[in-house]
Amino acid sequence: MTTSASFTPFLLHAGAAATMAYGYMGLHTLPIHSFIVNQKGGHFQFLTIQGLLVAFVTMVLSMLADLVPVLSLIKRAKRAVFMIAMPLAVVISTIYWTLLLAFPHLILRPDMEGESEPSSSSKASQFARIPVQMDLALHAVPAISLLLDFFLLERKYTNKQAIYGGFFVAAASGLWYAWWVEECAKFNGIFPYPFLTFSPFHIRVVIYSVATAFAYVCFLTLNALRRA
Repeated sequence: MTTSASFTPFLLHAGAAATMAYGYMGLHTLPIHSFIVNQKGGHFQFLTIQGLLVAFVTMVLSMLADLVPVLSLIKRAKRAVFMIAMPLAVVISTIYWTLLLAFPHLILRPDMEGESEPSSSSKASQFARIPVQMDLALHAVPAISLLLDFFLLERKYTNKQAIYGGFFVAAASGLWYAWWVEECAKFNGIFPYPFLTFSPFHIRVVIYSVATAFAYVCFLTLNALRRA
């Protein structure tokens, strides 16, 4: 492998990590930041931010593996975290962009004066929006970078790892977030996402279950599509 070819993975991982960090740090510049950080959980109420953190850790581990490829422990750690990061990022991107385009009132908070960028659209101004570049950094880059990594640089998981490991990871992640977001909502009085606030408990249980199942199916499907 040539030097330029071996350096390409590092550029992908470093660029993705830097973009994710930019997206997260940008949240601290928004008018709504002070409101969110004073709530229980802060920005980590949002599944997006938890997914962003896992994706960022994956990219950092990938960078270390690129720089020191002889350390197999780093590669194993990356593979383990990757199993969480990739399906989570795909689920977040799929749900977010679908709701944003079709049902924005289910994913965006009502706009309070000064919370979002000015817009010529009266409909868009009803909801609190973040800058487009920040939106892409938070809701698109994690999924895109992880998918590129998996299909271009990583090897597929064994059937046993995918079926049993994937199920355990999806179930554990789903249970964790369901518990966490319910705890935060008890303290804050609202959920981070309007579609959860609008839904009674039994519907929220269905939402958590469907999202968890979707993450598991996504992982199995993506792994099956990876040839080697």
